[in-house]
Amino acid sequence: MHTAYIFDFDGTLVDSMPSWAEKVLNILRGCGVDYPADVIHTVTPLGDRGTVEYMRDVLGVPLSPEEIFRQMDESALPKYRDEIGIKDGVREYLAYLRDRGCTLHVLTASPHKMVDPCLKRLGIFGWFDNVWSTDDFGMVKSDTANYRAAAERIGVDVSEAVFFDDNLTAIRTARAAGMYAVGVYDASSDALAEEIRAAADYYVYSMAELPETI
Repeated sequence: MHTAYIFDFDGTLVDSMPSWAEKVLNILRGCGVDYPADVIHTVTPLGDRGTVEYMRDVLGVPLSPEEIFRQMDESALPKYRDEIGIKDGVREYLAYLRDRGCTLHVLTASPHKMVDPCLKRLGIFGWFDNVWSTDDFGMVKSDTANYRAAAERIGVDVSEAVFFDDNLTAIRTARAAGMYAVGVYDASSDALAEEIRAAADYYVYSMAELPETI
C-alpha cells in the first residue's frame, strides 16, 4: 500500500501553467529569438535556474541571468501571490488522504518564492509534510535521483510513493525511479495527453476522478 503522496505544483495542484508559460514566452518574444513549439514542455521540469540556462545557452537570449530572473519574477510573482487558483478536486483529495493518515508532499521545479505564498493563500500549505523545490535538492525533475532523494527524506522506499504530475518528462522520470506515477491532465499539455496517459501508471482529467485506493 502506498503511504507517501508527492505532488507537482504547477498544472497539478494549481491552475498556473498559463502564468508560468507567460513569464518565459514574454522574454523569448521580447528578445526576438526563435524557439521550438514545445519549449514550455522542455523547460518546465528544469526549474527557473535551468530555464534561464536553457534560454541563454540553447536559445541565445542576450540577457544576463539576473535580468531574466528579474523579468520572470515581475511577470509571475503577483499572480502566484494573488490570483492563481486550485484545480478541481485537489482540496477534497488532499483532505481524503490526510484523513487516511497518508503523508503529503510537494516536489516542484518552481522556487519557494512562488509556491509557498500561493499554497498559503489557498489555505493548504500546512497540509503538506514537506514542500520542496528541486532547488532544495540541487537537482532537476528530469533526474531520477531527485525522486529517490525525496523518498529517502520522507523515510519510505521509492516503491511506496505515489507521484502526481502533468508533465510527460516528469512522469517518465518518476516511474523510471520506481514511483507509482499518476498523470494529471492540464490544458497546457493537451497535445501530449495521450503520451502522458501511456507513460503513467494511472491518468486522470481531474483529481475528483481518483479512486479511493491508489
